[in-house]
Order: sequence, then structure tokens, then C-alpha cells
Amino acid sequence: MYNTLIVEKNDHGYMTVSFNRPEKRNAVNFLLMEELETVLSNAAGDDEVKVLVLTGEGSQAFCSGGDLSEFQNLYTEEEAYTMLSRMGEILYRLATFPKPTIAILNGSAIGGGCEIATACDFRLARRGIKIGFVQGTLGITTGWGAASLLLEKLPVQNAMKLLLDAKIHSSENAKEIGFIDEIVDLEEWGEFAQGFLCHEPGVLMAYKKILVKKWQDGGLKRRMEAEIRECAKLWATEAHHVAVSHFLNKKK
Repeated sequence: MYNTLIVEKNDHGYMTVSFNRPEKRNAVNFLLMEELETVLSNAAGDDEVKVLVLTGEGSQAFCSGGDLSEFQNLYTEEEAYTMLSRMGEILYRLATFPKPTIAILNGSAIGGGCEIATACDFRLARRGIKIGFVQGTLGITTGWGAASLLLEKLPVQNAMKLLLDAKIHSSENAKEIGFIDEIVDLEEWGEFAQGFLCHEPGVLMAYKKILVKKWQDGGLKRRMEAEIRECAKLWATEAHHVAVSHFLNKKK
């Protein structure tokens, strides 16, 4: 049993992992990190799992990023780096997971929520939800390494515009940019990967291995680590702390 995740397997080969903090818009805290680490380790070696699916509980949010009410006490560069690098390692493990991964955006994906979605192989979204790499509005950059991943997956101009603008986009607009693969009704998302499941796990894993090897050869992990370190420096600035304080006060 998990406190922050709901984990379900079905007979078709899916393992669905749902972020289960709807009262916090499924924001990531330290406990969720710990539980997600465990799930990824277990699922990687589970022969019954062909496809890993990440989604969120409720209809409001896939994931709203890091839980700033918990992380606001991280003040220095090194304090921030400890948290950011741990979640960055989780994202790298998710990106290089040995089987196909799908993010089902049932609700908004903001900040770190977009980073988690970026680490998945495919991103499906419900119509009309909000999506945005808004980290720039808080005086920081992507803190878990997702800019490096985004630049692997989207045309450079599209990826940089998403990051530099730090704007909120509709799921439809995010599909035009290339971040979202398909707009789906949540009840029908399984149709997207139906073709995957008729193949043996070894076939799916062999193709994923080719992709992972490309990233390993290209130094993806090193680039993600450098990105995380840059965010940690910005995290320690007064501009970031003022922005976080303003954000938290606005929510009260």
C-alpha cells in the first residue's frame, strides 16, 4: 500500500500509477518521491508489465509540480540541490525505463508536472486542460532535468518557446506545438497503445533499449545534472524566494 500513489495492474499488461494527492493538486512531496522510486524499481523487473502509465487522481490536476508548501524551507543552493537532484534521478529513471511509458494528463500539468510528463515516451491529454512550464515565473528553470529531455523530443524552436515563455497553454495548443501526442477522452486512452500490447515484452524492451542507448551516448544524464545544478543556483536567489512567498500568499 502507498500513501501518495495508487498502483494498479490489469490483465492486458498495463501498470497504472496515479498521483494521489488531489487536495494538493497531486503535487510532489518527499514521500511521493520515495514511493515513486519504489514503484519504478518494482515495475522495471515485473514481467507482467508491458506499459507503464502515469496519471493523476481527480479531474483537476495531473501534477502541479513540487509542493512549495513543503519545499519552501529549502533556502540554500545545496538544500535545493538535494531535493532537485533526487527528483532528477527519478525523471532519468522514468525516461530510461525499459518499457514504454505514457503520461495521461487527466487535468492540469504545471511546472514539475510538465517535467514528469516530458520524461514519459508519450503524452495524452484531456481536452481543455492547462499545461505550462511556468518555472520562469518563479525565478527558476526546470529543476528536475526536463529541459534537456524536452530538447530531445521537440523541435528546438518549439521546446525553447515553451520554456522561455513560461506560459499556460491549452492541451489543444500543446498538441500543435508537439508536446501532446493525442487529445483523448479518458475512458478511451487505452486505444492509443492497443497495438503495443499484442507484442511480446522483449520486442517493446528492445526498441526502448535503442532509444535509451541513443541518450546514453549523447550524455543525457550529464546534461540533466548540469541543468539541475543551474536551477539550484537560481533557487537560492532572492528573486525566487520572493516569487514563492507571493505565490503561497496568493493561494491563502
